Amino acid sequence: MSKKALITGITGQDGSYLTELLLEKGYEVHGIVRRVAIEDPGHRLWRIRHLLDKVVLHPGSLESYASLFKIVRQVKPEECYHLAAQSFVSYSFEDEFSTINININGTHFILSAIKELAPDCKFYFAASSEMFGNARETPQSEMTPFYPRSAYGISKVAGFDLTRNYRDTYQMFACSGICFNHESPRRGFEFVTRKITHAAARIKLGLSKELRLGNLDAERDWGFSGDYVKAMWMILQQNRPDDYVVATGETHSVRELAQEAFTYVGLDWQDYLATDHELYRPAEVHVLKGNYSKSKKILGWEPRVRFKGLVHMMVDADLEGLKGQCK
Repeated sequence: MSKKALITGITGQDGSYLTELLLEKGYEVHGIVRRVAIEDPGHRLWRIRHLLDKVVLHPGSLESYASLFKIVRQVKPEECYHLAAQSFVSYSFEDEFSTINININGTHFILSAIKELAPDCKFYFAASSEMFGNARETPQSEMTPFYPRSAYGISKVAGFDLTRNYRDTYQMFACSGICFNHESPRRGFEFVTRKITHAAARIKLGLSKELRLGNLDAERDWGFSGDYVKAMWMILQQNRPDDYVVATGETHSVRELAQEAFTYVGLDWQDYLATDHELYRPAEVHVLKGNYSKSKKILGWEPRVRFKGLVHMMVDADLEGLKGQCK
């Protein structure tokens, strides 16, 4: 009999790759989506459009305990992957209250519903490297103290602590994956990686002439989402619940990313760049670099796709997607 998995955030980048992975492994996959997504599938479900006949979607909201309680009672999952969150850091500066309310309450609601209705369900919380913020050490490991610099980072620290508290207090199999930045051709256009690769493709095809960026010196540990969802699954297959850093152990600046993307299409990125100070964060996090040695040792996990391969993969996908606009 196949295992049942419940995914919040199934329509996102990670949710779509995780759904593909679980289906390949024979899972029965259920996902929680906003009702508006079901009413507008073409726009809101594009990442899982090819999977819609293989999954069961449930309308619900992270802001409603009643709706999450009802879904958990109906599904009775054996594994739950809580990926949904207001995740764009810049938005969290603009609307701190909704970011904190949605992210913290949503995590608390789903944990509580599982405790009451499916206490044997294994729970995964999508933690974030943004929890480290202005970290006291580099690289950052599971033992590095948190110093978040945004409402998003603060909300993820709270979710991490809630998850650990439910593990310790109620003996739930509740784990966190502290994932560093991970990208793919399914990344949203508001994120700097996709903004850069899409701009490189547009300019190469003559559809645009300029790329506007903020802080070029910010450094991140960028990996591939398809690799990271495998780590999420592996975390829930262990004999005991624990928390793990998921990263590549390499950092690259926004400047390097832009240079790599434009060089790949035969252009000099500096000819098209415009610096926009409106795009700077009010409180910048300058360097995030993950130490994933625990994941390597215990899970047997390592990233397969490295920086150049990731950037080239995203540029190729954007070029392919834009070809229709050139005709």
